[in-house]
Amino acid sequence: MFRLSSLVVALTLALTVPAHAEVGVQGTLSWRLVRAQNPTADQQRAYDLITRAMNAAVARYNRLSGLGKSITAHYDPRVPTADGSNNGTIRFGAFASMNERTALHEISHTIGVGTNGSWRTRGCGGTWNGPQATALVKQYDGQGATIKCDGQHFWPYGLNFDNEFSQTNADRHVKIVEAMVRDGL
Repeated sequence: MFRLSSLVVALTLALTVPAHAEVGVQGTLSWRLVRAQNPTADQQRAYDLITRAMNAAVARYNRLSGLGKSITAHYDPRVPTADGSNNGTIRFGAFASMNERTALHEISHTIGVGTNGSWRTRGCGGTWNGPQATALVKQYDGQGATIKCDGQHFWPYGLNFDNEFSQTNADRHVKIVEAMVRDGL
């Protein structure tokens, strides 16, 4: 059994890059990784995969949105895939889930997708009713497009499964999450 120490690697990577024109500000997401003091080979492999995934996801959020959040990532092999909490914690369990798609998806949970009380207020027991995100999905997919959602997830562009990932879908995911926040998430 491994023991998580108070050693928190200072991977507080404020990957700040230029923001997109619609927002006019840059994102301020940052993250850090909690590591075991003397990691096993599996733990080190997980830390390397999580670092690559989180670096890519945070850079994309910071490049395309004005969102800010301090996130703490953990490796927890008891977690079947990964999960994110509104308190800013992401736990990665399965090696197969330690990728940018999963990191983007879990970051959205730390921002409030499916974890914030406002989630249900905006209709997520069916269709998102916020005007900003709704207008954006119509811009992407046509006037009849809507954002469907349930108690925790949204689609399209929620990046809920690996087969939904593409560079375009990842960019749209970030922009829709930011629009949801502007809608009151």
